[in-house]
Amino acid sequence: MNFAAQFFYSSYLSERLERLYSPRPALKDGDEKDPFWQRDELCLGPSQPGGSDKCGHVTNGNAVRGSTLIEPERLKDFGEEELFNGDVKVYSTKVVGGPAEIVLKDPPKTRRMSEFRNNPRPLVPFLRFEDISAAAFRIQAGIQKTPCTYSRLSKQYGMEIYLKKEHLHYTGSVKERGVRYMLSSLTQAQQRKGVIVATDCNFSMAVAHHAVELNIPVFVIMPSCCSSPRLRIYRDYGAMVISYGSTGHDSQNHARHLASENGYLYLEEEENEAYLAGLGTVGMEIYEQVSKLDAVVIPAAGQYGLLAATAAAIKHLNSRILVIGIEPEGFPLLQQSLKSNGPIKNMNSNPNKKLYGDLMEHSLGDNTFQLTKKFVDKVVSVSEEDSLVAMLRFQEFERSTVDTEGAMGLAAILAGKLPELKGKRVAVVVTSANMELELMRQCVDRALVLDDRISKFSVQLGEYPGDMAKLLDVLSREEVRLLDVCQRRQSDKSDLFKAKVECVVETRDKTQSIQLRKVLSERYPSICWLDR
Repeated sequence: MNFAAQFFYSSYLSERLERLYSPRPALKDGDEKDPFWQRDELCLGPSQPGGSDKCGHVTNGNAVRGSTLIEPERLKDFGEEELFNGDVKVYSTKVVGGPAEIVLKDPPKTRRMSEFRNNPRPLVPFLRFEDISAAAFRIQAGIQKTPCTYSRLSKQYGMEIYLKKEHLHYTGSVKERGVRYMLSSLTQAQQRKGVIVATDCNFSMAVAHHAVELNIPVFVIMPSCCSSPRLRIYRDYGAMVISYGSTGHDSQNHARHLASENGYLYLEEEENEAYLAGLGTVGMEIYEQVSKLDAVVIPAAGQYGLLAATAAAIKHLNSRILVIGIEPEGFPLLQQSLKSNGPIKNMNSNPNKKLYGDLMEHSLGDNTFQLTKKFVDKVVSVSEEDSLVAMLRFQEFERSTVDTEGAMGLAAILAGKLPELKGKRVAVVVTSANMELELMRQCVDRALVLDDRISKFSVQLGEYPGDMAKLLDVLSREEVRLLDVCQRRQSDKSDLFKAKVECVVETRDKTQSIQLRKVLSERYPSICWLDR
């Protein structure tokens, strides 16, 4: 380098050093700070309050400020550097102590696909409360909410009785709930083709009515022995009624044949999840309508589906509520099944088919039995006579007509089969009120006899004028109603001058009947009371 170049370089360096160490003038308002390319200082990191700034001034040429990716505090992890007059000093850190022992974990155990196949998933419950609540929402547009009213018989039997009047449905049966939800759950293809039934029961009437309401074609196959009033009911609902065969089995076989040929869906009262979910909505309504409930009495109707589904709903809402099932004494299917720990398919008994026809047509399903075993606390049976008397009590105190199946719940209370419910608040489900008029009249007459309200006696009277009038005068003073009287002459060879008179009378209650017997026995020692 020549002398001129050295002089120029030293002058330039002196000028730069003077600018670097000379104090800067204060900035005035509006003046801009020096841009980053005019600054002569370079730092290794951002200047922060309290931080150590070990970087000095660099005078070896123009320095351009550039942000570093490493903070000064983090430099000690890698070693500290000092830049001073071009020298670099490196401080390294050492790790004191031996290396830590590394413990390796065992590799995960591999499982074969066969192990997964041998462990099946837990079974989904047959009937859940979610299914019942979904059914309640679905059927609310087509099923009315029946009342649950306080009974006038409560004080007489020492408990608060609330009657869930399911017999007030359009077809007179609780089975409308299950049928409505079952029909609404069908696919559109099944609804377009139609459904077919072949039994004369509450289930078939509910299918006929609600299928027409949902615009589903419905066909009813009935035997020729079916009464004309019953056939007229199906036609009034809007169903296509076909008479075929002389027995119920003939009509059922013909209905299955038509269903297979034409694509109809053959329906019968069986263990269907949608059908049971619809029946279970009764329990939800009872829990909503009656507060502080202690027990629910449910007849074993609808192939025992009403009992099982309602018990499932009640126990989900309040497990402390007692659920009691009622079945006829002549057909104790559920009690025998619980004793044998399994559903009985064939029951060797001969109950009255006219009174309990719906219960005898079907057997107890496996899933229904498991629900009943899990949720029902007690099952009792009632006799035919108790059910008839309960029917009479409904007519007298509740001003409503029900059949024997609907009266079974109240019959258990009237017969004293549930003494543990004294002083409790009890809801009784009244399931149905479908009984032909002639059969209803016979049941009422028989119930009056069982309730000691109708008495029949025979007495021998002389053939003297006024003897019959004296007997009628005694009956009139006792304020009894004479239903029938029959006079027979010369009934016995030894009583040539006497006539045998048979009378049928009706009293207000059992107390008046006892008083009448006492008065007549004192006046006519030869009186004979007859059984009807």
